[in-house]
Amino acid sequence: MPTSRRYVLAISVVVLLAIVAVAGYWYQARRALPGQSSTGMTVNVTSGADRGPGSMREALFLVAAANERATISLQVPRIALETALPPIVSAHGLRIVAQAPGTQIDARALKSVAALDVAGSNISIEGLAIRNCSGAGILLRAVHFNLESTTIEACDVGVDVAENASDVLLERNRFVGNRIGVRFAGAAANTSVVKNEFSGSKDAGLWAVRSASEERSAAINVRENRFTDDRTGMVVGNIPLLIERNEMNNAREAAVHLVGAGAVVRGNRINGGASMGVVAENAHAAIIDDNEMAGLTAYGIMVRGSSNTLVRNNRLQTCGYGMAFVLNDAKSPSTAVENTVIEPKFNGIDVIGDSPILRRNHVLRPHALALKVQDFQQPGGQTVVAKPFLDNNAFGAPGSAGPTGATIASDTQVRTADVVSSR
Repeated sequence: MPTSRRYVLAISVVVLLAIVAVAGYWYQARRALPGQSSTGMTVNVTSGADRGPGSMREALFLVAAANERATISLQVPRIALETALPPIVSAHGLRIVAQAPGTQIDARALKSVAALDVAGSNISIEGLAIRNCSGAGILLRAVHFNLESTTIEACDVGVDVAENASDVLLERNRFVGNRIGVRFAGAAANTSVVKNEFSGSKDAGLWAVRSASEERSAAINVRENRFTDDRTGMVVGNIPLLIERNEMNNAREAAVHLVGAGAVVRGNRINGGASMGVVAENAHAAIIDDNEMAGLTAYGIMVRGSSNTLVRNNRLQTCGYGMAFVLNDAKSPSTAVENTVIEPKFNGIDVIGDSPILRRNHVLRPHALALKVQDFQQPGGQTVVAKPFLDNNAFGAPGSAGPTGATIASDTQVRTADVVSSR
């Protein structure tokens, strides 16, 4: 073979090898990109219509039949639903994500059904705005669900979590003007509600109520959320919740209303509002601990008809009243220890037909009475005697930081270390 031909052939082999190497590198790089077929199926929603090619409905049918993890990429600004979408399912997991600047799902045409019905496990949703639902924005009846950076507005219920759901994360979402922002039908194991914003809820920002107690279940973690201008921030009954480090502003009835067993309210900031801070009503073994409350019109904390409730280390400033203990279970008394009530507009602590244990509490500069103890006259004529046990409290007189000023029933148990005087 002539030298020139051998030279050309050698050059050709080198070029071919280079092409193969570049192609291999390109293929590996493509494999690493999210949304490619090698790592999962991607379906683009390019139509805002209720049905047809490129619609959300068509995308849900396609991913339901997929044999790999799927992504639905919403690439339209608005989707107008006319009829209910099929349930969201995927045998291998599904991510629904709206591309910037987001996608609005308008559900005003639906009648009392959910805009999105999450029936399959391992589903995540992010970046949507769901509005105008006469039913739920999202009905969740599966495990391993994540909702992030989504707005749900003007719906009956924002996220309705069924009793069989678990492993749920609701993070950095906005719930605006719904009747209820998030509702739990039961204890959802490994579930967190974190850094969301609730505002203008007609009934409650968060509702977690069932008829029977679930004390032994793991608590739902509700932390670092903000509640503003809701009728009630949270209503909790017989579903264990750990409510920590939330900010609650201007609730119209109560920031937190506890009923039944299982709740811990700890380290929250409660400001303003036409009514109360934390209400424990017919509650059992509730813990209200280390909260700060200011500017409430009525009571900062009310414990009514409850048993074995602990009220500890709370700080209440410039509220209408400080704390109240009303008609609780004398056999399992509630305890208030090391709370500080500063400048209440009326009484610091009211005890009405109850026998709580009050230890090392401070009431400073009350405008009326630091402590008021009175019996309760029932409609049938029977009297429920108030007999609190007082130990090492400091009760200040009106307008004074000094330890005087209280009215106490004659049979109240008072240790000599208490600093009180009759008025």
